[in-house]
Amino acid sequence: MTTPQGRGIAGQTDTFRILHVSTGNVCRSPITERLTRHALVDRLGDPLSGGLIVESAGTWGHEGAPMEANAEVVLADFGADATGFVGRELLDEHVIRADLVLTATRDHRAQVISMGHSAGLRTFTLKEFTRLVRAIDPATLPDARDEGVVERARALVRAAAALRGWLLAPTAEADEVYDPYGAPITFFRSIGDEINQALDPVVTALTGVRAPH
Repeated sequence: MTTPQGRGIAGQTDTFRILHVSTGNVCRSPITERLTRHALVDRLGDPLSGGLIVESAGTWGHEGAPMEANAEVVLADFGADATGFVGRELLDEHVIRADLVLTATRDHRAQVISMGHSAGLRTFTLKEFTRLVRAIDPATLPDARDEGVVERARALVRAAAALRGWLLAPTAEADEVYDPYGAPITFFRSIGDEINQALDPVVTALTGVRAPH
């Protein structure tokens, strides 16, 4: 049996795998996956050279489906690449391999954690993780230039998990990204803006590099 890549319950490797989770894996999680990749390219040039891998799946994922057309439009608005996307149903192996799981809602987070695999300390809603990351002093994290992006990312997840019980959401809805499935493009774009704003401090904290202006 080969050891899965990523941390999970399988031990550390030289990669750091980020898994975005929503319901159908055709709207929110594809947008989040591809915007994360786009932001990482802006900061690192090639995220794979830093050991970062970004994926997505759905708790009721439409296996093999393309992303929604409006999701593709949103990605184009940001200059992100939608090509080659294929929907996936969330499987145990995805959770086992992931070093960080970011979900659209608290229900998704609960579903991932209920799968086991010691997922609790590395599973957050996207907005929850953003809130926690903003409270972490970047100077307390390893310098990505000296120790690598993977070590910095692992330290960030540990720090966020330690803060979780102390830094609560102002409202229950504050940690949710609502589902735009079937909605008009205007709502998709508002969700895209929401996701992009939540991702910016996360990617900056992961890499130690601010977005170019």
